Amino acid sequence: MMNGFLFGPGYYTSWIMFVLPAVIVSIWAQSLIKSRFAKYSQVASGTDYNGCDVARTILDRNGLTNVRIERVAGQLSDHYDPRTKVLRLSSAVYDGNDIAAFGVAAHEVGHAIQDAEGYVPLKLRNSIVPVVNIGNKFVWILIFIGFAFSGAGSLVSEAFIQIAIALFLAVVFFQVITLPVEIDASKRALVQLENGILSYEKVDGAKKVLQAAAMTYIAAILVSIGELLRILSYVNRRRD
Repeated sequence: MMNGFLFGPGYYTSWIMFVLPAVIVSIWAQSLIKSRFAKYSQVASGTDYNGCDVARTILDRNGLTNVRIERVAGQLSDHYDPRTKVLRLSSAVYDGNDIAAFGVAAHEVGHAIQDAEGYVPLKLRNSIVPVVNIGNKFVWILIFIGFAFSGAGSLVSEAFIQIAIALFLAVVFFQVITLPVEIDASKRALVQLENGILSYEKVDGAKKVLQAAAMTYIAAILVSIGELLRILSYVNRRRD
């Protein structure tokens, strides 16, 4: 019964209709950021800094001496953790003396500055992370349970389905609110890089890297909206 519900023809048809186009955009966006990062990682910064030095400089000039910097495994796995006040940089960024590394390092510091200032969209995004995690993991299970209880009473069935939809709406909202958070962090990063770290011409290269990164967040919004439309379509089809 589980396979028939989750993996029947309607399941795949709705995925192809609503999700596949967004996935294609997402693949293109990921390819773009990787190619931009590779291109501008070949352009030297013209300074004696590496990415860690840049991050430390920007943190300190903004009074964030309490934020630690750590090396993290992976490629483009850089992130700021607001819970522990730790900035984690991949090896290519941590050690990099190129404008791609500088751009990514400064962007992540942008999130630390947002956190310190109580930037509302960041606080809002962080506050719904637990709900988003539940929505991503359990939405289809809840929908299945809802239809499994259809014989036991429509109110019980509908409650599970509505909870699933509400949880995934939180996922969509998370992706939507992430975009302005990331764009703002990039704007802050470029201002900091222009302040005595990179020349104007080289800041432009860092800007192109960050613009490519923004496309990945736009793609994530499209994927989440496509998935929501797929869920609504599939639920309506089962109801009929």
